Amino acid sequence: MPNVLIPTPLRAYVDNNDAITVSSTGSVNDLFKQLCDDFPKLKQHLYNESGELRKFVNIYIGDTDIRDLDGVDTPVNENQDVSIIPSIAGG
Repeated sequence: MPNVLIPTPLRAYVDNNDAITVSSTGSVNDLFKQLCDDFPKLKQHLYNESGELRKFVNIYIGDTDIRDLDGVDTPVNENQDVSIIPSIAGG
């Protein structure tokens, strides 16, 4: 089963877990739907009001940004790690 690695700022919405094993396989979208079903408070931090992944949320499978693959339709294999990487603004 795939693991979703949770960054520190979002851990409060997933019972302080640093990783969640998701029983769903399929696409990134399938995994995140399952994750948000299991942890409803997380959804508002990942998706906008239109149900699209927020622009400042970066998703990686291994070391590859899903934007360089098929976006949220990217398939996830059973033993892959999926990382949520929030963008950090500086100035």
